[in-house]
Amino acid sequence: MMPTVRLPTHDPEHALAPRALYQDVAERLRQQIFNRELEPGSWIDEQKLSAEYGISRTPLREALKVLAVEGLVTMKVRRGAYVTEMSTDDVRQVYHLLALLESDAAGEVARSAASTDLATLRALHERLEREVGQREFFFATNEAFHMQLLALSGNRWRQQIVTDLRKVMKLNRHHSLFKMGRPEESLQEHRALMEALERRDAEAASRLMRQHFENGLEAASP
Repeated sequence: MMPTVRLPTHDPEHALAPRALYQDVAERLRQQIFNRELEPGSWIDEQKLSAEYGISRTPLREALKVLAVEGLVTMKVRRGAYVTEMSTDDVRQVYHLLALLESDAAGEVARSAASTDLATLRALHERLEREVGQREFFFATNEAFHMQLLALSGNRWRQQIVTDLRKVMKLNRHHSLFKMGRPEESLQEHRALMEALERRDAEAASRLMRQHFENGLEAASP
């Protein structure tokens, strides 16, 4: 009689749990950082957070590695993890890259986007018009507009880079939209940009997007 061979059992739920857990933890930490519950420059107390989340330190450390790759967390030898603090030069460099990448995307969208795609952007712009006095909604819709424009430009690598840069930009204590009156100025810039896109004026769309970020940098500077 042939011996019975016992194959290792496969429990999909168990196999996926560690990955799902650290991703969930990373997202929770990410939102705490964006909401300033964990301030830029502050030390991340792993023991305290593990107890607060009801988890071991292993998934927390894996989550911190994810955020370190995104630039939201800085790992210091023998000192632990800190929320990344943006220097004036860091802010300038991030805005410079965003201006280059998103102005190029705006020109591409003006040249080649379908009319239905521009209608999607128009709908997001109309939401901005309604939400200008509601800061949190305005922030979210503003980001949705920019990310939709990037998606329509058809370059996934550019979209991925900008996604990471926009995460880091939220670390700036002097975020441009925090400045009094900046949402209204930003909205005016969006109006001009939207009109250029609908005119299919690639040169103007690119120039206006670049100016949009230059103005944003000025407002974001301390």
